[in-house]
Amino acid sequence: MEHPIILFDGQCHFCDQSVQFIIKHDAKGFFKFASQQGEIGQELLNAYEVPEEIDSIILLNNDKYYIKSSAALRICFHLTGGWKLFSVFLIIPSPVRDFFYNIIAQNRYRWFGKKESCQLPTKEIRKRFLDMK
Repeated sequence: MEHPIILFDGQCHFCDQSVQFIIKHDAKGFFKFASQQGEIGQELLNAYEVPEEIDSIILLNNDKYYIKSSAALRICFHLTGGWKLFSVFLIIPSPVRDFFYNIIAQNRYRWFGKKESCQLPTKEIRKRFLDMK
């Protein structure tokens, strides 16, 4: 896969802000994006056989998928600035890391809200979204 794909919850304000953060710190355009609710996102979830009950950001890379803290920390590795350093937490067993990830994930709608539409990205940024050409 030339560009890893990040599948995100398109209805979650926190998830949208996370995508905006990744775009800002991914100056080389390494990642592509798709909403999990969109047609392409659904096709990718099926193609990678991601279980339906997964409630997480999902990173698709080299015929594998990564979820929860594993996805977030692998994404950090490719970001500019000091964010790369967070990938060192991959040495911590995933059940421990995911305990904290799950607290945020389970409360994200309550804490950050839900939305019906996303901010329209620039034409250049739009190219990085698989369901926006």
